[in-house]
Amino acid sequence: MKTQTMTIHELPEEIRPRERLLMNGPKSLATYELLAILLRTGTQKLNALQLGMKVLHHFDSLYELKTASHTDFLQIEGIGPAKAVEIQAAIEFGNRLNSTFIAKKGLITSSEDAGQFFTEALQDFQQEHVLVYFLNTKNEIIKQETVFIGSINTSVAHPREIFKAAVRCSAVSLIIGHNHPSGNPQPSQADIDFTKRLIACGELIGIDVLDHIIVGQERFLSLREYGAFLS
Repeated sequence: MKTQTMTIHELPEEIRPRERLLMNGPKSLATYELLAILLRTGTQKLNALQLGMKVLHHFDSLYELKTASHTDFLQIEGIGPAKAVEIQAAIEFGNRLNSTFIAKKGLITSSEDAGQFFTEALQDFQQEHVLVYFLNTKNEIIKQETVFIGSINTSVAHPREIFKAAVRCSAVSLIIGHNHPSGNPQPSQADIDFTKRLIACGELIGIDVLDHIIVGQERFLSLREYGAFLS
């Protein structure tokens, strides 16, 4: 009597690879489960999980699978031209992701450097813009983001959004800056209070706030040098 292979959709939900990925993240899946998601369907004899395991067992190592040719994949029963192409495309996509790097947008080693960057970016605005430079361990700028437009106050400027952006780009530190359209870079009490609040939040989650630069007309002020970073 011919037995019917149980499809993935017939398996208990807690062991289906897509559902497990959604619940626990991609790192929780075995390699054959990741392959099963790529393959999507199996054959009459094997479901996608079993086929993924068969593909892995066909090769002596993941490196051999990674460097396999289209013909190599076609030698596996259950892998036709379409599935072979899908596997090769996924491997190449992974290779390209692995070779990427975060584009560096400049190096900041002092308040003077920071002031120059913020002055160039903010000096021409007629409304206050709040800009953040996110830095790596070498103080290279890996991302810059205007976090909001308008005067700094606690109802508008919330550290949560700034640190969410920092975590997303894996920043280890940041420098914030904004412009005073009046041309006078003298900090307001709101500027100082917000800076201290930002520093405190950064200390809690391990992301250093290195400085807060205020850009005026043809000059800037560093709140670190001004003393606002002192407790």
